[in-house]
Order: sequence, then C-alpha cells, then structure tokens
Amino acid sequence: MRSTLLKITALAVCATPLSAQSVDSIIGKYIQASGGIAKIQALQTLRRTGKYTGGGGFEAVVIQENKRPTSVREEFSIQGMTGINAYDGRDGWKIEPWQGKRDPESLGEDEMHGILDDADFDGPLVNYQAKGNKVEFQGTEQIEGSDAYKLKVTRPNGDVSFYYLDTEYYVPIRIDTQRMIRGAPQEFETSLGDYKQVNGVYLPFSSESGAKGSSSTDRGKITYDKIEANVPLDNVRFSRPGAGGGARP
Repeated sequence: MRSTLLKITALAVCATPLSAQSVDSIIGKYIQASGGIAKIQALQTLRRTGKYTGGGGFEAVVIQENKRPTSVREEFSIQGMTGINAYDGRDGWKIEPWQGKRDPESLGEDEMHGILDDADFDGPLVNYQAKGNKVEFQGTEQIEGSDAYKLKVTRPNGDVSFYYLDTEYYVPIRIDTQRMIRGAPQEFETSLGDYKQVNGVYLPFSSESGAKGSSSTDRGKITYDKIEANVPLDNVRFSRPGAGGGARP
C-alpha cells in the first residue's frame, strides 16, 4: 500500500550516503513486495473487520475504515455498545458509551498520536520525504527468529518508530514506537503477521500490541477475518457528529 518513490539518477546515487541508498533500496523492495505501486495506488478505501482479544479472554468486535488521504474511523463493540475513534484529516474525536458518554468529545493527546498513525493510508515509509518523515537504516536484527532490516522513522510531531522488515519478504513484522505524552516517554511494540492479498496488495490480517517488554498476557491482539478494498465510504462517517452538518453515527 504505498506511494511512488522518486527515482535516483546515477549522479545522485554516487553522491548519496550509503545509509540513504540503503533506505531507498529497502523501501523500494518493500513496495514491490506489497504488490507494486500501481496496485497500491488503486486502493482508495479499506474496511477491516475482525476481533480484538485482550487479557483474560476479553473480546470485542472491531471495524476500521480508512479513506485517502488521511481519514480513519475505528469502531469497538462490546455488550451492545459501540465506541468510536475517528479523524477526518483535521479533527479527531471519540464516543465512549461505556463511560456513560453518548456525545462526541475531542481525542486526548495520546489518542491523537495513535490515530494519526492509523490515518496515514500508505504508512510512514511510502513517500516519506514528502510527509516530512526522516528514515534511517540501522542495520539488521533478529526478530522472533527472523532476520529483519531495521528502519528508524522520525515523524514531524517527534514520534519515533522502528520498522523491522523481514529480509526475505520485505514486509514489516514488528513496529516499535516511542512517544512523549505530557512530558513522559511511552513505548509500544506491535507484531504483524498473517499477510494476505487484498486487491493484489499484501496486508497484515493480525497484529499484537502492548507496552514495550510486556508479556503476551498483557497485550491486545486484533485478528481480521475480512479486509475489503474500495468500498463506498461517505466523508460524513469520519466527521464529528453535529460539526458542519455531520450526521450522528
């Protein structure tokens, strides 16, 4: 799912540091492994449907909808109640019925950091320079028994992520994220797997996340049973209800 990388002329290659050449080479192979730029750009919307499993067997139904360029809506349903986190490219909002709150509220600082990550349709590696991201190659590491290229991604908001791409298949198998929230550092780990083709593009159908160093029992796992591409998604689904004529969810 990724965007076009600028091709480097022979002169530019000679003048580019080895680390920068490695970054562009690895990202280029990642794009090809994902399905190629034409198929990636053909994706305009995605709807992911699946199940969240937390500690102690806690389960919930999850739906994530993305629309280019940066709209996202995430639903989390349990015991007949559905919570929503959403971002329309400008405004981030949420509804938390289990807190007795039925009206939309603004996302908190930590929630905004997370949803901005989710809103990036192609992810931070593709077209990284145009997005203002800095990417550095930091060698290879062993991740869960597999050799992986390590790429450090620094976003304009200061968030730092380490992407580990399998050296054989060139897809991310783990992402470590570091953020400063209200002056305090936070670190998270996300493991990705079960890649399958959706409209010719390989996407992960499972992810497991938690605080860095946490045990598996303290982590949440999302397993998608269906990912649909190019489904009709009206912009109103991402807009805060009551703002600019937006309908209630």
